[in-house]
Amino acid sequence: MSVPAYRWMMNGVKEPLTRQAFVAQAGAGEVVVEVAGCGVCHTDLGFFYDGVRTNSALPLALGHEISGRVVAAGEGGEAWLGKAVIIPAVIPCGECDLCQRGKGTICRSQKMPGNDIQGGFASHIVVPTRGLCPVDETRLAAAGLQLADVSVVADAVTTPYQAVYQAGVTPGSLAIVIGVGGVGGYCVQMAKAFGATVVAIDIDQEKLNAIAEHGAAKTFNARELDARELKKAISAFAKEQGLPATEWFIFECSGSKPGQESAYGLMVHGATLSVVGFTMDKVDIRLSNLMAFHARALGNWGCLPEHYPGALDLVLDGKIQLQAFIEQQPLSAINQVFDAVHDQKMKRRAILVPDA
Repeated sequence: MSVPAYRWMMNGVKEPLTRQAFVAQAGAGEVVVEVAGCGVCHTDLGFFYDGVRTNSALPLALGHEISGRVVAAGEGGEAWLGKAVIIPAVIPCGECDLCQRGKGTICRSQKMPGNDIQGGFASHIVVPTRGLCPVDETRLAAAGLQLADVSVVADAVTTPYQAVYQAGVTPGSLAIVIGVGGVGGYCVQMAKAFGATVVAIDIDQEKLNAIAEHGAAKTFNARELDARELKKAISAFAKEQGLPATEWFIFECSGSKPGQESAYGLMVHGATLSVVGFTMDKVDIRLSNLMAFHARALGNWGCLPEHYPGALDLVLDGKIQLQAFIEQQPLSAINQVFDAVHDQKMKRRAILVPDA
């Protein structure tokens, strides 16, 4: 079938994303998904504005936070026909040694929509059946959500799910999330769902006020405190709440140089620092602090597809709230939406919905 999409034509040239058709046909082990919605992620902006290179040659439809319905299938994919699904943002091959050892996020044959293959800023997308996450539409309706809404589960929700899971957050622990827009806001909710008391840090008071109503026990505006004062204030809060003074879980979600340096500066003995956000900027840190504090630093690339059902359950059970943090926009407005997100004029995560 011929698929209308908004494709990026030339790396390094800030021309508008161009509406251009391409052919979508499922091969063996693949399906065609009619896109219900595709979230706009910081990674998309990194490709478009910041010079981050895609693995696929251009022209390319960006977009990797995708939900939709399977409308066509190649050999072996027939069982998915008609099903509502979420497409993993990172699709491991499932067959290599790394995948067999549970390390699919570093699979060297992984496919990322909008990076390795055509992405979700289109009416349809062709993807492997491997890793597709089925969506129970009865539970979806009961939760007051539309299929397009859960597109953000593909990254903004599952990425912090894996980060919190990988870090080993436990009930009674203290979690600190730096940067609470998009992924960071869901990281706050996720850490709370895993039983932690959560401190949220940002430079946007409006975002802090919003997350205070959805999981953050304490918020701090980083514009009002220097690094030393911030660490002292969090220590005081931990003591007041009877929380540990050591083994803090720190999640850097801002994807900024100041945020990453702040996260590193909050390290305490036995801390776990999880780097979730991405920036091209270099940071100035003293690596020996990891040794001195007997701490650890973890990277987090996407989420294993096998974790998607658990993350989706938290959404459908109401433990992770979506609606206060998302807004739907027509796909035809993609260039205006990209600019608004890039200029930080949108307070909610934009979900682009194909025009009727």
